[in-house]
Amino acid sequence: MSTQNSKVKQLIILSGKGGTGKTSISAAFAHLNAAQANSHPMVFVDADVDAANLSLVLEPENLDPKEFWGGSLAEIDPEKCINCGACNPVCRYDAIFPDPKNDQVQWIDPIACDGCAACVYACPTGAISMVRQQEGNWFQSNTSYGKLFHAELFPGRENSGKLVTLIKQQARLYAEDIQSQCVVIDGPPGIGCPVISACAGTDLGLIVTEPSLMGLHDLKRVLGTLRHFHVPSVICINKSDIYPEGTRAIREFAAAEGLDLIGEIPYDESIPRSMIEGKPVTVLFPDSSATKAIQAVWHKTIGLLHLQED
Repeated sequence: MSTQNSKVKQLIILSGKGGTGKTSISAAFAHLNAAQANSHPMVFVDADVDAANLSLVLEPENLDPKEFWGGSLAEIDPEKCINCGACNPVCRYDAIFPDPKNDQVQWIDPIACDGCAACVYACPTGAISMVRQQEGNWFQSNTSYGKLFHAELFPGRENSGKLVTLIKQQARLYAEDIQSQCVVIDGPPGIGCPVISACAGTDLGLIVTEPSLMGLHDLKRVLGTLRHFHVPSVICINKSDIYPEGTRAIREFAAAEGLDLIGEIPYDESIPRSMIEGKPVTVLFPDSSATKAIQAVWHKTIGLLHLQED
């Protein structure tokens, strides 16, 4: 199958919370693809910009960081402020106070400010302006397994959804340039704004869950998010043998919903050991039970995406 004129497929790997094994599976997929003879290049995205960790396993060589500029915050010019107080009643976020360094002017708390700009229009002297904020950096990095797009949102900053959208777009454009078959996205946990940005426009969602009541609950929430965006979904159960009753409940739910359960990965200490070493489990423990199960999930995922496998 030639990829020259084919649409780049996008696979999103999601879970309802952190720690389910989503990143371990993403890293293993990167290695399994690169290890194939005459493998087709894949592009990888770590979309968890609040706590990115795929880079800890894929060991990227960072290129120059690129700045991410998000929203704007209000700032007061003390030279123009006449301390009239017109800005205080229009601020719904209680972000405006007398300046602790100069009680003759007002001051805006950058943490409390929401960037609504109401104070800008209320100020009679034009002392308040909106100033754009750098909210993080993003990277296009080389790894032994392919190109990795990842980012770091500065602590306390918002707009994580916009940053996720940015690195996804950059990854897709790069994949088109190199005629890659697929972009694999290690998604953020949960169902919030970053997840919505990560899963929109993808071709397949792989939901990684655990056999527990919370695991089933989180699975339903993530599935609902993917279905809202009309993304076909499949399920993989990690640590499937630690709670047979929970695994059975997930199987029954999958059958009732018509979902494809494409793999069950047993509990295997090789996975946490490989994470400690900062390597994909498929690299360090190629004969482990976890590796064999992940390989099966990988082959089924490739088939569902209709990608060529050499």
